[in-house]
Parts: sequence; structure tokens; C-alpha cells
Amino acid sequence: MAVSDSVDPASWFAEQIGACEPDLLRRMVKTMAEALMSAEADAICGAGYGERSEGRTNRRNGYRERDWDTRAGTVELAIPKLRSGSYFPEWLLERRRRAEQALISVVATSYLLGVSTRRVDKLVGQLGIKGISKSQVSQMSKVLDAQVTAFRNRELDAGPYAFVWMDALTQKVREGGRTVNVHVLVATGVNADGHREILGIEVTSSEDGAGWLAFLRGLVARGLSGVQLVISDAHRGLVEAIGSTLPGAAWQRCRTHYLRNLLTKVPKSAQPWVATLVRTIFDQPAAEEVHAQHARVVDSLEAKHPDAAAHLDETRGNLLAFTGFPREIWRQIWSNNPQERLNKEIRRRTDVVGIFPDRAAIIRLVGAVLMEQTDEWTETRRYMGLVRIERPRRPADRARSRRWWGPHGRP
Repeated sequence: MAVSDSVDPASWFAEQIGACEPDLLRRMVKTMAEALMSAEADAICGAGYGERSEGRTNRRNGYRERDWDTRAGTVELAIPKLRSGSYFPEWLLERRRRAEQALISVVATSYLLGVSTRRVDKLVGQLGIKGISKSQVSQMSKVLDAQVTAFRNRELDAGPYAFVWMDALTQKVREGGRTVNVHVLVATGVNADGHREILGIEVTSSEDGAGWLAFLRGLVARGLSGVQLVISDAHRGLVEAIGSTLPGAAWQRCRTHYLRNLLTKVPKSAQPWVATLVRTIFDQPAAEEVHAQHARVVDSLEAKHPDAAAHLDETRGNLLAFTGFPREIWRQIWSNNPQERLNKEIRRRTDVVGIFPDRAAIIRLVGAVLMEQTDEWTETRRYMGLVRIERPRRPADRARSRRWWGPHGRP
């Protein structure tokens, strides 16, 4: 419930400070936000809460609960309801405004292009939309498309980008009266300041070498440089495109994708044990021990699961490419994979739509999500320290790395 006007702010604040509760900041945010909403609702009604006035134009009608995600944690807000019309504070959606507008625009565009009315009504209901006009859709799309286009075509001038992740997500789209699968190519990097950044997004008909090659050439033309390590799955077209466009960069096979492929070589009952065993390779404190543990895991699998052992042995070089870098770098890469988390966020938004009306709608929604994610990463602390990023670039550090980590250091 919102705070009444009878509360003395000074006394309340002194009481909260004296309580020394761990959720003090969250309670303060809740109180201030609800006080602000109460004031806005009073302004709409033309009179204060419970006040008799000839100038009153509306009345309160209870509250509705909503969770608000803040840096202080999730705050449960009580939003005032009105007898006539509706009230919702615009600032409450400010952080996710671009993606929410994109989602609304995609749903409305689906309706205009003749997608099933029942399905559109379901999507509209999930978003809480009562109605939207064609002119609103057109204006919203123009603004969003301009922002996303500028984001996709911007200069990559925050480099060098020492570490880059690449992946593709499958989405359904209507083309030529049929529902077909297309691939959304996404690249994420760590810039010179140590912050993560979305480098690019593209939609292609198939995840082949030509699509990845054109995508990477576009990134290089926009300023992608200084890449030391690329982490991705083992798609042949992608690996060849990396070798063609990013000379001198090492390629690391994503261990999440690799583990999924490896587990298909063993019975389902043995998959938990094999997964745990393989993960021990990446938990070693030094490069020499990583290689030694890899050999021990291959030997352990040889007796019961020879196919899995052979597969693990064949991918030794690509799977252990990270050992050419100092431990503090690859421990950070494995402990917090930005691409996997990013994929989950994209899926969370696109699953609401299901089937997109056209490719422009995919670019609009996914591009808006990626713009917001880049803004959020910029505001948070660095993903990697500056010393960590600079270390692999200096010849002296690479020589020290070979002395520290043994014969498996980066050549």
C-alpha cells in the first residue's frame, strides 16, 4: 500500500536508519517510488487522496501489485488504480522501453500482415495492450528501426576487442506463404575498457560459410580489430570464416556446445558422470595441469565409452586453446559466458512472438534487446580488468606466460 501523507519523512528515515536492516535500501526505494506514484495519481484526479474538492475529475480505485527490478533488488510496488481510465508511471518502464516498444510493434505488425487473429489476441493480452492504431504502429516502427539501424552500423571504435564470442539462434518467420527457419547471427566482444559490447547482428537464410563470412567482413569493415581469441561452436563455415577474416586470432571451441555434442556419444545413464568428468578439465589451476587432466579423462573414458574418448582426444587442440592465455583470463571466460546468458535473454523475448511476420520484425526486436543489453553492460562494472586484456598483447607477457604455464603456452 502506498505511504499516506501523514507519515513524517524525517522520523521515518531516522527509524529506518536505527533499525539497521539489510533491506533498508530496498524499502527506501519502495517508499519513495510509491510516494511519487501517489502524487502523480493525485495530479491526474485533480485532488489529493481522500480530499473533497470541486476540481476533482477522477477517483482512486485501490492498487495493483507489480514487481520492479532495481539495483537494490526486486521491489514490490503498489500502483494506484483509477475509477476512470488507467494510470501507469512511464518511468517504471524506462529501463526496458526500447525492447517493450519493439515487442508491441512486432505484435501489431503481425496483425496488420494477416497473422492468425486468435494468436495475435493472445500475444496482445500477454503484453496488456487494449488496442493500437495503424498510425501508432507506423510511427513506433520508424523510430525503432532508425535506432536499431544506427546501432547495427555504428563504428566499432572502442577496440581493440581481444575476446569475441559468436553464436547463431534459429527463429521462425513467414515468407512466401510458408513458415521457414532463419538464423540470427550475433557477435559479442570485450572492448579496450574491459566492458562487454554487442558487436553486430545479422539475419541469414542459413548458417553457412557464406553468411558467416559476410557477417565477419562487415564487422572488420566497421572497425573490429585486435582479436586474440574467438569462442564459438564448431560450425565448419564459421571456423573457416574466422580464419579468413581474423588472421592471428586463436579459435576456442565453446565448451557448452562441445559438451552437448560429446554427451550424444554415451548412454543417457552415463551422461551426468561424463559431464562432471569433462568439467574437471577446465577447473585446473594451470595450463600444464589442464593438459594432464585432459589425458586422464581420455584414459578414463577409453574402457567404457571409446567413442567419447576418441572424440575428446580429437578435439584436444581446439578445446584447450584457452591455455595459451594467463589463468586469470580463462577463468573469467569460463565462469561468466556472456553469449549463453545473452541467448537466454533473446529467447525470453522472442518466444512471446513465436513466428515473426518478416525479417525486419526480427531485426527490430532482437536489435532492441541487444541495444539495451549493451547499455546495461556499459553501466555495470568491467567484465575484465585492463591489465588482463593488455597482458596477452605484449611480447614480454607472452614470454612470461610460457615460463609460467610451461610448454603449452601460446606460441
